[in-house]
This record gives sequence, C-alpha cells and structure tokens, in this order.
Amino acid sequence: MSSITPLKKAAAQRSRQLLPLVAIALIGCRGGCQYEPDNVPLPSASSPTTEARTAPPLPDGGGTRTVPPLPESGDIDAGTYLVPVAGYTEPFEITVPDGWFALDSKSLGKGDPDHPAEWAVYVTLWPANYVSMDACAWMGALADVGPSVEAFLRAMAAQSSTASSPPAKVMVGNYSGFEFDHSVEGDVDINACGADRLCIYSENRFTCTHGYSTRGERETYRVVDLNGQRAVVAVGHIDESVNPELMREARVVFDSIVFKSDQLM
Repeated sequence: MSSITPLKKAAAQRSRQLLPLVAIALIGCRGGCQYEPDNVPLPSASSPTTEARTAPPLPDGGGTRTVPPLPESGDIDAGTYLVPVAGYTEPFEITVPDGWFALDSKSLGKGDPDHPAEWAVYVTLWPANYVSMDACAWMGALADVGPSVEAFLRAMAAQSSTASSPPAKVMVGNYSGFEFDHSVEGDVDINACGADRLCIYSENRFTCTHGYSTRGERETYRVVDLNGQRAVVAVGHIDESVNPELMREARVVFDSIVFKSDQLM
C-alpha cells in the first residue's frame, strides 16, 4: 500500500474542486429542493427476502474485544472497526483485510497495482440525505428525499443519467432493507456534466459528496431501515478493468458490515 501522501493530495484536490461550486448550489437550491419522483414500483410484501451475505470477522484472539472507531484517514490495519450512523444510537461494524485506506471516516478504498486510479475499488459510508434529480445536471438540483428507505429507492431509480436494477428485499442481521445496482447510463458524456462528474447523492445540499468520474463505475447499494432511521452503504469499482480478485475482496468487506441492535431483540 502506498503512503498517505496521495490520499492527502486527493482530498486537497477534491476540496479545490468543490469549494467553487458552493455558491452555485446555494443559488440554485437555496430553499432546499423537494424531490417527488414518479411512482417507481418497489417489491411487494410477498416478494422473497434474501439474507444478506456476511463475512466472518477476523480472529481477535478470543475473549472480550474492544472495537476501535474507523480512522479518519490514511492506511488502516486489518481488523474490525466501528462506523457511526447519523441519527442512530449504535454504530455498525465493518471488517477489512490488509491494504485498505480510509478517507473522512466515511469511505474505504484500495488500489489496483495495474490500474491508474487510486480508488480502484471502494466502500462508501456517506450519509445520503440529498439525491440529484439528474446526476449530470446536478448543480443546484440536489433534492432532500427525506429519511425513509422507500423515498431513497424511488429517487435513485428515477435519477436521470444513471440506471438502477430493481431493488431486492434483504435482511441485514435483524434489520430489513433493499439491495440494488447503480451505474452510468450508456450515452452520458461525463465531461459535459457539472464539475466533470456525475453526482449521485450528497450529505448536504451545497456540494456533491459522492459521484462518478468515469462511465465504467458501478455500485451495489444496501439501504437498511434501522427502526425508522435510514442507513446507506455501497461497494463499487471504477471500471471493469479492475482485477476481479480485488472486486471480490471489496464485496467481502461490504458483506462484513453488521448493524448492531440498540435494543434487545
């Protein structure tokens, strides 16, 4: 794994790219957009529910363990970490092997030695409070979709310039949720989009905190209902040229996520 100097450089570059967009977003969506997408069908109550795959935790030597919080940034050791969920009393756990790094305590990534991208594969943990109605023409058009799982699913399915697979019902531990794939629509010219990127969703309405920079990016989302509080996690890769073994490793990290109950079940 490389030193964290590229991480700091990437973070600084992202900051320089996003700061000039704040004023534009404030003008375009000062009062807060409200997103009411077309009625996108969701699975019915009778649809089969799949138990989400989970990866076993790494050995901890037995006995009582103390799970540390996910570091804010830099290379991270193999092990299990806690990640807070905004508005929910209990964090979730995620387990990673060697070679991964963290950024902003809300994303994990790993590079492929044979691929130029620093983030060949990644797991995103960002709060998804705002969804762009058009992922290409997103500046000033980030819409508050509310806290429900269903509202987020409909907004993502209705989003222009991207495509979603039909959501499948899953159980993540004791919690119900949905899983779906999300990718770039085939004919989108990303260089013609706002800030040369597609904005998928954001933590706030003023900037884009999660987007795609290439047409080959693809993600799998899990959207979980934590007793009325929505949690969104995703695993993705930059394009299909990434080593398939690395993609599988990223999926294992994604499947390791465990949402802890804040009450006795």
